[in-house]
Amino acid sequence: MTLRKGKTKQTLESSINSTLLAVEVYNKPRTPFRVENYISLMIMAWTRLFHAHFNNTIGDKYYYKNKKGTRYRIIDGEKKAWDLKKCISEYGILDKSIEANLIFFIKLRNKIEHRHIEKEDVGIDIFGECQALLYNYEKILVELFGEKWAINENLAHSLQFSTKQTKEQEIARKKALSKEVKSITEFIKKYRSRLDEEVFNSQEFSVKLIQIPKILNNPKDNVPSIEFVNWSRLNEEDKKDYKKVTALIKDRVREVISPGKLKPGDVIEKVNKEVPIEFNQYDHTCLWYLFSIRPSKSKEEKSEFETNTNYCNYDEVHDDYVYRESWVDFIINLIDNGEITKETWKRKYKQNEKLKISNYR
Repeated sequence: MTLRKGKTKQTLESSINSTLLAVEVYNKPRTPFRVENYISLMIMAWTRLFHAHFNNTIGDKYYYKNKKGTRYRIIDGEKKAWDLKKCISEYGILDKSIEANLIFFIKLRNKIEHRHIEKEDVGIDIFGECQALLYNYEKILVELFGEKWAINENLAHSLQFSTKQTKEQEIARKKALSKEVKSITEFIKKYRSRLDEEVFNSQEFSVKLIQIPKILNNPKDNVPSIEFVNWSRLNEEDKKDYKKVTALIKDRVREVISPGKLKPGDVIEKVNKEVPIEFNQYDHTCLWYLFSIRPSKSKEEKSEFETNTNYCNYDEVHDDYVYRESWVDFIINLIDNGEITKETWKRKYKQNEKLKISNYR
């Protein structure tokens, strides 16, 4: 489509420039607020894309009106244009997976508007959705205005320099994550879990890339050692082969918190079924403290994440601790073997003593 100089062309070019800037920002790992800026710029790009389309099809009428519908709403002397959600509704023919991806980012943008989520934990978690947001943009851009306006830009996943962290850095990172982006990560999980399978598995909602290592005959050849395979471009035979691999790594976040973990009451119930003594909540508290399974807020200054992960994990969503079956087995064996009595663990707990769990396993 050839556009003459005017508002449609100007708005479309502004949309494309916003997209290019979003990609540039995303691909600079040291840019402050990288993920937030990418989302905000892409929301702006999508909004202006629809404004260009509406201006081209219905004219300069994509503005909110007053309750009576007789006049346009004016803010700071300007007519209030439709936001992206309104544009989606008025357009009315978006693929449901593309719409789900856009609504996801509209809601996420609203959540991060007054906070920052530059933490890589969140950025990596939504990489697939970020990539789909870009792919979908170009797809709709071409559908509305033709191949001439295609961008042909790629949003590349940045490789990390190092995965090594000191124990102190890891604790600090987790504490920051739990305080700053806890509600955001929970929103992401819930949004994904409520999608139907067709939408969730679509490339339009979240791009699924399979990373395949290449074996080079000549390592000096100027050929990448890995390649990313786009699922939607595979034939049926190749998809069957890749499914054997992806079945092992498929990651669907469901609205299930700490699967396979036990609450304190569950631990007590299981232990009482197997031991000859009565085992209660106080007994359980004594043992996890004596063996340093988890920190005690009242007795020691430690991060809530400093648990013995062989037996216990901190559940940041519910701000409590969950236990493993291995902890139940340890307690049962401890009592059955008579290695420590109930009276002894109560006394040692009152005296704030500690025991090495390796001496009792």
